[in-house]
Amino acid sequence: MAGVVVLGFLVALELAARHYGLPGPITNQVREVVGAPKSGGLLYAALALTMVVLTWRERFVAAGAAIGIDIAFSLVRWAVDAKTTGGQPFGNGALWVILGYAVIAGTRRTGRERVLLLKGVGLGLILVTGRKTGDTWLLITSKTRPAVLDQYVATADHALGNPSWLVGRVVTATGPIGFNFLDIVYGQLAVAAVVVALYQLRGVAAERRFPGHHLVRTFLVIGLLGPAVYMIFPVVGPIFAYGDGTAHWVKVSLWAAEIPSSGHWAVADVWPHMPPPITTPRPMPFDGITPRNCMPSLHTAWAAAIFIHSRKGPRLLRYAGTFWLIATLTATLGFGYHYGVDLIAGVVFAVTIEAALRSFDSGWDRSGLQLVAYGATVFAALLVSYRFLPLKMAEHPWVSASLLMLTMSSVVYGFVRTTAAREPKATPVPQPEPQPEPI
Repeated sequence: MAGVVVLGFLVALELAARHYGLPGPITNQVREVVGAPKSGGLLYAALALTMVVLTWRERFVAAGAAIGIDIAFSLVRWAVDAKTTGGQPFGNGALWVILGYAVIAGTRRTGRERVLLLKGVGLGLILVTGRKTGDTWLLITSKTRPAVLDQYVATADHALGNPSWLVGRVVTATGPIGFNFLDIVYGQLAVAAVVVALYQLRGVAAERRFPGHHLVRTFLVIGLLGPAVYMIFPVVGPIFAYGDGTAHWVKVSLWAAEIPSSGHWAVADVWPHMPPPITTPRPMPFDGITPRNCMPSLHTAWAAAIFIHSRKGPRLLRYAGTFWLIATLTATLGFGYHYGVDLIAGVVFAVTIEAALRSFDSGWDRSGLQLVAYGATVFAALLVSYRFLPLKMAEHPWVSASLLMLTMSSVVYGFVRTTAAREPKATPVPQPEPQPEPI
Protein backbone atom coordinates (compact mmCIF):
# COMPACT_ATOMS: atom_id res chain seq x y z
CA MET A 1 0.00 0.00 0.00
CA ALA A 2 2.82 2.40 0.93
CA GLY A 3 4.55 1.65 -2.37
CA VAL A 4 1.39 2.49 -4.31
CA VAL A 5 1.07 5.81 -2.47
CA VAL A 6 4.70 6.73 -3.15
CA LEU A 7 4.39 5.77 -6.81
CA GLY A 8 1.23 7.85 -7.17
CA PHE A 9 2.96 10.80 -5.54
CA LEU A 10 5.91 10.53 -7.94
CA VAL A 11 3.61 10.31 -10.95
CA ALA A 12 1.73 13.41 -9.77
CA LEU A 13 5.00 15.35 -9.43
CA GLU A 14 6.13 14.12 -12.83
CA LEU A 15 2.91 15.39 -14.43
CA ALA A 16 3.19 18.71 -12.60
CA ALA A 17 6.75 19.20 -13.84
CA ARG A 18 5.74 18.26 -17.39
CA HIS A 19 3.02 20.90 -17.19
CA TYR A 20 5.79 23.49 -16.93
CA GLY A 21 7.82 21.89 -19.72
CA LEU A 22 10.49 20.34 -17.49
CA PRO A 23 11.38 16.74 -16.57
CA GLY A 24 10.08 15.38 -13.28
CA PRO A 25 11.66 13.08 -10.69
CA ILE A 26 10.98 9.85 -12.60
CA THR A 27 12.52 11.16 -15.83
CA ASN A 28 15.57 12.56 -14.05
CA GLN A 29 16.15 9.27 -12.25
CA VAL A 30 15.81 7.19 -15.42
CA ARG A 31 18.33 9.44 -17.16
CA GLU A 32 20.95 8.63 -14.53
CA VAL A 33 20.91 4.97 -15.50
CA VAL A 34 23.16 5.88 -18.44
CA GLY A 35 23.68 9.65 -18.19
CA ALA A 36 26.11 11.50 -15.94
CA PRO A 37 24.58 11.59 -12.43
CA LYS A 38 24.00 14.88 -10.68
CA SER A 39 25.46 13.45 -7.46
CA GLY A 40 27.57 10.33 -7.65
CA GLY A 41 28.27 10.50 -3.92
CA LEU A 42 24.55 10.33 -3.19
CA LEU A 43 24.18 7.21 -5.35
CA TYR A 44 27.00 5.47 -3.53
CA ALA A 45 25.46 6.50 -0.21
CA ALA A 46 22.21 4.90 -1.43
CA LEU A 47 24.14 1.74 -2.31
CA ALA A 48 25.59 1.71 1.21
CA LEU A 49 22.06 1.76 2.63
CA THR A 50 21.05 -1.11 0.37
CA MET A 51 24.05 -3.14 1.52
CA VAL A 52 22.89 -3.21 5.16
CA VAL A 53 20.86 -6.34 4.25
CA LEU A 54 23.83 -8.10 2.61
CA THR A 55 26.57 -10.28 4.04
CA TRP A 56 30.12 -8.96 4.07
CA ARG A 57 31.03 -11.09 1.07
CA GLU A 58 28.04 -9.76 -0.87
CA ARG A 59 28.97 -6.21 0.13
CA PHE A 60 32.47 -6.54 -1.30
CA VAL A 61 31.04 -8.03 -4.52
CA ALA A 62 28.47 -5.19 -4.80
CA ALA A 63 31.06 -2.47 -4.22
CA GLY A 64 33.46 -4.04 -6.70
CA ALA A 65 30.72 -4.37 -9.32
CA ALA A 66 29.69 -0.73 -8.87
CA ILE A 67 33.27 0.52 -9.25
CA GLY A 68 33.82 -1.73 -12.27
CA ILE A 69 30.68 -0.47 -14.00
CA ASP A 70 31.72 3.13 -13.34
CA ILE A 71 35.14 2.48 -14.86
CA ALA A 72 33.46 0.98 -17.93
CA PHE A 73 31.14 4.00 -18.26
CA SER A 74 34.10 6.37 -17.94
CA LEU A 75 36.03 4.53 -20.65
CA VAL A 76 33.03 4.62 -23.00
CA ARG A 77 32.49 8.35 -22.37
CA TRP A 78 36.18 8.99 -22.98
CA ALA A 79 36.13 6.95 -26.19
CA VAL A 80 33.12 8.78 -27.65
CA ASP A 81 34.15 12.13 -26.11
CA ALA A 82 30.85 12.38 -24.23
CA LYS A 83 30.42 15.44 -22.03
CA THR A 84 29.45 15.26 -18.35
CA THR A 85 28.51 18.92 -18.04
CA GLY A 86 26.26 19.45 -15.05
CA GLY A 87 26.93 15.91 -13.78
CA GLN A 88 29.64 13.73 -12.29
CA PRO A 89 31.66 11.01 -14.00
CA PHE A 90 30.75 8.33 -11.44
CA GLY A 91 27.66 6.96 -9.75
CA ASN A 92 26.02 4.95 -12.53
CA GLY A 93 27.58 1.77 -11.19
CA ALA A 94 25.99 2.23 -7.78
CA LEU A 95 22.54 2.70 -9.34
CA TRP A 96 23.00 -0.33 -11.59
CA VAL A 97 23.92 -2.53 -8.61
CA ILE A 98 20.88 -1.34 -6.64
CA LEU A 99 18.60 -2.11 -9.57
CA GLY A 100 20.39 -5.42 -10.08
CA TYR A 101 19.56 -6.48 -6.53
CA ALA A 102 15.92 -5.60 -7.19
CA VAL A 103 16.01 -8.09 -10.08
CA ILE A 104 17.77 -10.68 -7.90
CA ALA A 105 15.12 -10.27 -5.20
CA GLY A 106 12.36 -10.92 -7.70
CA THR A 107 13.99 -13.86 -9.45
CA ARG A 108 16.40 -15.55 -7.02
CA ARG A 109 14.99 -14.98 -3.53
CA THR A 110 11.82 -16.15 -1.86
CA GLY A 111 9.89 -15.57 1.35
CA ARG A 112 11.45 -13.43 4.07
CA GLU A 113 14.77 -13.17 2.22
CA ARG A 114 13.03 -11.61 -0.78
CA VAL A 115 11.17 -9.13 1.43
CA LEU A 116 14.36 -8.20 3.28
CA LEU A 117 16.32 -7.61 0.07
CA LEU A 118 13.49 -5.57 -1.43
CA LYS A 119 13.42 -3.44 1.72
CA GLY A 120 17.15 -2.82 1.31
CA VAL A 121 16.68 -1.83 -2.33
CA GLY A 122 13.77 0.41 -1.38
CA LEU A 123 15.84 2.05 1.35
CA GLY A 124 18.54 2.98 -1.14
CA LEU A 125 16.11 4.18 -3.80
CA ILE A 126 14.22 6.27 -1.24
CA LEU A 127 17.35 8.37 -0.68
CA VAL A 128 17.86 8.95 -4.39
CA THR A 129 14.19 9.49 -5.19
CA GLY A 130 13.84 11.86 -2.26
CA ARG A 131 16.51 14.09 -3.79
CA LYS A 132 14.81 14.10 -7.19
CA THR A 133 11.43 14.72 -5.59
CA GLY A 134 12.84 17.68 -3.66
CA ASP A 135 14.25 19.24 -6.83
CA THR A 136 10.87 18.99 -8.51
CA TRP A 137 9.09 20.45 -5.48
CA LEU A 138 11.43 23.44 -5.54
CA LEU A 139 10.65 23.98 -9.19
CA ILE A 140 6.91 23.88 -8.50
CA THR A 141 7.21 26.46 -5.70
CA SER A 142 9.02 28.88 -8.01
CA LYS A 143 6.41 28.49 -10.76
CA THR A 144 3.23 28.55 -8.67
CA ARG A 145 4.10 31.20 -6.06
CA PRO A 146 4.92 34.45 -7.91
CA ALA A 147 4.83 36.54 -4.69
CA VAL A 148 7.03 35.88 -1.66
CA LEU A 149 6.71 36.87 2.01
CA ASP A 150 10.33 37.77 2.71
CA GLN A 151 9.49 41.25 3.99
CA TYR A 152 7.32 39.74 6.73
CA VAL A 153 10.01 37.26 7.80
CA ALA A 154 12.82 39.84 7.62
CA THR A 155 10.78 42.20 9.81
CA ALA A 156 10.10 39.46 12.35
CA ASP A 157 13.80 38.58 12.28
CA HIS A 158 14.61 41.97 13.83
CA ALA A 159 13.41 40.44 17.10
CA LEU A 160 16.37 38.04 16.97
CA GLY A 161 18.87 40.73 15.96
CA ASN A 162 19.01 39.82 12.24
CA PRO A 163 21.28 36.76 12.73
CA SER A 164 21.65 36.11 8.99
CA TRP A 165 23.26 39.53 8.53
CA LEU A 166 25.56 39.00 11.52
CA VAL A 167 26.71 35.48 10.60
CA GLY A 168 26.90 36.49 6.92
CA ARG A 169 29.50 39.14 7.76
CA VAL A 170 31.46 36.61 9.82
CA VAL A 171 31.49 34.03 7.00
CA THR A 172 32.44 36.71 4.48
CA ALA A 173 35.35 37.73 6.71
CA THR A 174 36.69 34.15 6.73
CA GLY A 175 37.18 34.31 2.97
CA PRO A 176 37.17 31.31 0.63
CA ILE A 177 38.49 28.89 3.29
CA GLY A 178 35.55 29.36 5.65
CA PHE A 179 33.06 29.52 2.81
CA ASN A 180 34.26 26.35 1.09
CA PHE A 181 34.43 24.43 4.38
CA LEU A 182 30.84 25.30 5.28
CA ASP A 183 29.74 24.66 1.70
CA ILE A 184 31.04 21.09 1.93
CA VAL A 185 29.22 20.53 5.22
CA TYR A 186 26.02 22.08 3.88
CA GLY A 187 26.07 20.14 0.62
CA GLN A 188 26.86 16.73 2.14
CA LEU A 189 24.07 16.63 4.70
CA ALA A 190 22.61 13.49 3.13
CA VAL A 191 25.96 11.71 3.45
CA ALA A 192 26.08 12.58 7.16
CA ALA A 193 22.58 11.16 7.53
CA VAL A 194 23.68 7.94 5.82
CA VAL A 195 26.56 7.55 8.29
CA VAL A 196 24.16 7.75 11.24
CA ALA A 197 21.64 5.49 9.49
CA LEU A 198 24.32 2.89 8.78
CA TYR A 199 25.18 2.78 12.47
CA GLN A 200 21.51 2.32 13.38
CA LEU A 201 21.06 -0.41 10.75
CA ARG A 202 24.35 -2.21 11.41
CA GLY A 203 22.59 -5.30 12.78
CA VAL A 204 20.08 -5.82 9.98
CA ALA A 205 22.16 -8.39 8.11
CA ALA A 206 22.63 -10.53 11.21
CA GLU A 207 19.13 -10.17 12.67
CA ARG A 208 17.43 -10.34 9.22
CA ARG A 209 15.01 -7.54 10.14
CA PHE A 210 14.91 -3.75 10.30
CA PRO A 211 14.47 -1.79 13.54
CA GLY A 212 11.10 -0.17 14.08
CA HIS A 213 12.35 3.40 13.71
CA HIS A 214 15.50 4.88 12.19
CA LEU A 215 16.79 8.14 10.72
CA VAL A 216 15.83 7.42 7.11
CA ARG A 217 12.14 7.46 8.05
CA THR A 218 12.47 10.88 9.67
CA PHE A 219 14.41 12.25 6.69
CA LEU A 220 11.76 11.01 4.28
CA VAL A 221 8.80 12.47 6.18
CA ILE A 222 10.54 15.83 6.65
CA GLY A 223 11.24 15.96 2.92
CA LEU A 224 7.66 15.05 2.02
CA LEU A 225 5.87 17.47 4.37
CA GLY A 226 8.25 20.43 4.24
CA PRO A 227 7.51 21.51 0.65
CA ALA A 228 3.79 21.67 1.48
CA VAL A 229 4.63 24.47 3.94
CA TYR A 230 6.68 26.18 1.20
CA MET A 231 3.49 26.43 -0.82
CA ILE A 232 1.69 28.08 2.12
CA PHE A 233 4.54 30.36 3.19
CA PRO A 234 6.78 31.11 0.16
CA VAL A 235 10.10 32.75 1.10
CA VAL A 236 13.29 32.96 -1.00
CA GLY A 237 15.83 34.04 1.63
CA PRO A 238 17.92 37.12 2.44
CA ILE A 239 20.62 36.59 -0.22
CA PHE A 240 17.92 36.85 -2.88
CA ALA A 241 15.39 39.24 -1.36
CA TYR A 242 17.98 41.63 0.11
CA GLY A 243 21.14 40.83 -1.84
CA ASP A 244 22.41 40.32 -5.37
CA GLY A 245 21.61 36.58 -5.41
CA THR A 246 24.71 35.75 -7.44
CA ALA A 247 24.91 32.26 -8.91
CA HIS A 248 27.99 31.12 -6.94
CA TRP A 249 25.96 31.38 -3.72
CA VAL A 250 22.80 29.84 -5.10
CA LYS A 251 21.10 27.49 -2.67
CA VAL A 252 20.48 24.61 -5.08
CA SER A 253 23.77 23.30 -6.44
CA LEU A 254 21.90 21.39 -9.14
CA TRP A 255 20.94 24.72 -10.75
CA ALA A 256 24.13 26.63 -9.95
CA ALA A 257 25.06 26.97 -13.61
CA GLU A 258 21.52 27.78 -14.73
CA ILE A 259 20.18 30.42 -12.33
CA PRO A 260 21.07 33.99 -13.28
CA SER A 261 21.48 36.77 -10.76
CA SER A 262 18.14 37.72 -9.17
CA GLY A 263 19.44 41.03 -7.86
CA HIS A 264 17.00 43.16 -9.85
CA TRP A 265 14.12 41.43 -8.00
CA ALA A 266 15.51 42.29 -4.58
CA VAL A 267 14.11 44.99 -2.30
CA ALA A 268 17.63 46.38 -1.91
CA ASP A 269 21.22 45.13 -2.09
CA VAL A 270 21.98 45.31 1.66
CA TRP A 271 22.78 41.73 2.68
CA PRO A 272 24.94 41.14 4.71
CA HIS A 273 26.28 44.65 5.25
CA MET A 274 23.23 46.47 6.62
CA PRO A 275 19.97 45.06 8.05
CA PRO A 276 16.79 46.18 6.29
CA PRO A 277 14.82 49.00 7.94
CA ILE A 278 11.69 48.23 9.93
CA THR A 279 8.81 49.13 7.62
CA THR A 280 5.32 47.84 6.96
CA PRO A 281 5.86 44.50 5.16
CA ARG A 282 3.95 43.41 2.07
CA PRO A 283 4.09 40.51 -0.41
CA MET A 284 6.63 41.12 -3.15
CA PRO A 285 6.79 39.63 -6.65
CA PHE A 286 9.84 37.53 -7.45
CA ASP A 287 11.29 35.61 -10.39
CA GLY A 288 10.00 32.26 -11.60
CA ILE A 289 13.28 30.42 -10.99
CA THR A 290 14.41 30.84 -7.39
CA PRO A 291 12.91 28.20 -5.07
CA ARG A 292 10.66 29.40 -2.25
CA ASN A 293 12.24 26.97 0.20
CA CYS A 294 12.99 28.90 3.39
CA MET A 295 10.05 28.44 5.76
CA PRO A 296 10.78 26.21 7.56
CA SER A 297 14.49 25.55 7.11
CA LEU A 298 14.58 21.89 6.13
CA HIS A 299 18.37 21.81 6.33
CA THR A 300 17.95 22.78 9.97
CA ALA A 301 15.24 20.14 10.41
CA TRP A 302 17.41 17.42 8.85
CA ALA A 303 20.47 18.47 10.86
CA ALA A 304 18.36 18.41 14.03
CA ALA A 305 17.18 14.89 13.12
CA ILE A 306 20.80 13.77 12.65
CA PHE A 307 21.65 15.25 16.05
CA ILE A 308 18.74 13.47 17.74
CA HIS A 309 19.50 10.07 16.20
CA SER A 310 23.23 10.31 16.92
CA ARG A 311 22.61 10.56 20.68
CA LYS A 312 22.48 6.78 21.06
CA GLY A 313 25.73 6.23 19.18
CA PRO A 314 29.34 6.12 20.34
CA ARG A 315 31.11 9.27 21.45
CA LEU A 316 32.60 10.01 18.02
CA LEU A 317 29.18 9.78 16.37
CA ARG A 318 27.65 12.05 19.02
CA TYR A 319 30.39 14.62 18.45
CA ALA A 320 29.86 14.40 14.69
CA GLY A 321 26.11 14.93 15.07
CA THR A 322 26.69 17.99 17.23
CA PHE A 323 29.26 19.38 14.80
CA TRP A 324 26.98 18.88 11.80
CA LEU A 325 24.11 20.66 13.52
CA ILE A 326 26.22 23.68 14.48
CA ALA A 327 27.94 23.88 11.08
CA THR A 328 24.63 23.56 9.23
CA LEU A 329 23.04 26.35 11.28
CA THR A 330 26.07 28.52 10.59
CA ALA A 331 25.95 27.82 6.86
CA THR A 332 22.21 28.41 6.48
CA LEU A 333 22.56 31.84 8.09
CA GLY A 334 26.03 32.75 6.81
CA PHE A 335 25.25 31.96 3.18
CA GLY A 336 22.08 34.07 3.33
CA TYR A 337 19.83 31.12 2.61
CA HIS A 338 17.63 31.55 5.70
CA TYR A 339 16.45 33.99 8.32
CA GLY A 340 16.79 33.24 12.01
CA VAL A 341 13.09 32.62 12.45
CA ASP A 342 13.29 29.96 9.72
CA LEU A 343 15.67 27.98 11.91
CA ILE A 344 13.37 28.13 14.94
CA ALA A 345 10.49 26.85 12.82
CA GLY A 346 12.75 24.12 11.41
CA VAL A 347 13.67 22.82 14.86
CA VAL A 348 10.02 22.70 15.98
CA PHE A 349 9.08 21.02 12.68
CA ALA A 350 11.75 18.31 13.04
CA VAL A 351 11.08 17.56 16.71
CA THR A 352 7.32 17.30 16.11
CA ILE A 353 7.79 14.87 13.22
CA GLU A 354 10.29 12.81 15.19
CA ALA A 355 7.87 12.64 18.13
CA ALA A 356 5.04 11.51 15.83
CA LEU A 357 7.15 8.77 14.24
CA ARG A 358 8.34 7.49 17.60
CA SER A 359 4.79 7.46 18.93
CA PHE A 360 3.64 5.59 15.84
CA ASP A 361 6.38 3.00 16.34
CA SER A 362 5.91 2.46 20.08
CA GLY A 363 2.15 2.91 20.16
CA TRP A 364 0.22 6.10 20.63
CA ASP A 365 -0.20 7.06 24.25
CA ARG A 366 -1.45 10.19 25.99
CA SER A 367 1.98 11.82 26.31
CA GLY A 368 2.80 11.16 22.65
CA LEU A 369 -0.49 12.60 21.42
CA GLN A 370 -0.10 15.66 23.62
CA LEU A 371 3.46 16.30 22.46
CA VAL A 372 2.61 16.01 18.75
CA ALA A 373 -0.47 18.21 19.15
CA TYR A 374 1.53 20.77 21.10
CA GLY A 375 4.38 20.80 18.57
CA ALA A 376 1.98 21.22 15.66
CA THR A 377 0.21 24.06 17.49
CA VAL A 378 3.49 25.84 18.23
CA PHE A 379 4.58 25.46 14.60
CA ALA A 380 1.29 26.90 13.34
CA ALA A 381 1.53 29.74 15.88
CA LEU A 382 5.02 30.58 14.63
CA LEU A 383 3.81 30.86 11.03
CA VAL A 384 0.84 32.99 12.06
CA SER A 385 3.01 35.34 14.13
CA TYR A 386 5.55 35.72 11.31
CA ARG A 387 2.77 36.60 8.90
CA PHE A 388 0.50 38.82 11.00
CA LEU A 389 2.64 40.14 13.87
CA PRO A 390 6.08 40.93 12.38
CA LEU A 391 5.92 44.65 13.20
CA LYS A 392 4.97 43.97 16.82
CA MET A 393 7.82 41.46 17.05
CA ALA A 394 10.33 43.95 15.64
CA GLU A 395 9.13 46.76 17.93
CA HIS A 396 9.42 44.58 21.06
CA PRO A 397 12.50 42.44 20.37
CA TRP A 398 13.31 41.37 23.93
CA VAL A 399 9.82 40.08 24.59
CA SER A 400 9.43 38.51 21.15
CA ALA A 401 12.85 36.83 21.12
CA SER A 402 12.28 35.42 24.59
CA LEU A 403 8.89 34.02 23.58
CA LEU A 404 10.32 32.48 20.40
CA MET A 405 13.16 30.76 22.24
CA LEU A 406 10.91 29.64 25.11
CA THR A 407 8.30 28.09 22.81
CA MET A 408 10.96 26.26 20.80
CA SER A 409 12.66 25.10 24.00
CA SER A 410 9.36 23.90 25.41
CA VAL A 411 8.82 21.59 22.44
CA VAL A 412 12.37 20.25 22.73
CA TYR A 413 11.97 19.76 26.48
CA GLY A 414 8.67 17.94 25.99
CA PHE A 415 10.33 15.65 23.45
CA VAL A 416 13.26 14.86 25.74
CA ARG A 417 10.96 14.20 28.69
CA THR A 418 8.57 11.99 26.71
CA THR A 419 11.44 10.03 25.13
CA ALA A 420 13.10 9.48 28.50
CA ALA A 421 9.83 8.21 29.98
CA ARG A 422 9.62 5.57 27.23
CA GLU A 423 13.12 4.24 27.82
CA PRO A 424 13.12 0.82 29.48
CA LYS A 425 13.95 1.12 33.14
CA ALA A 426 16.89 -0.88 34.42
CA THR A 427 15.73 -3.17 37.20
CA PRO A 428 18.32 -4.00 39.85
CA VAL A 429 19.27 -7.64 40.16
CA PRO A 430 18.17 -8.94 43.57
CA GLN A 431 21.10 -9.88 45.72
CA PRO A 432 20.92 -13.02 47.86
CA GLU A 433 20.65 -12.39 51.55
CA PRO A 434 23.82 -13.14 53.46
CA GLN A 435 23.71 -16.43 55.30
CA PRO A 436 24.82 -16.55 58.93
CA GLU A 437 28.18 -18.16 59.42
CA PRO A 438 28.12 -21.54 61.17
CA ILE A 439 29.20 -21.49 64.78
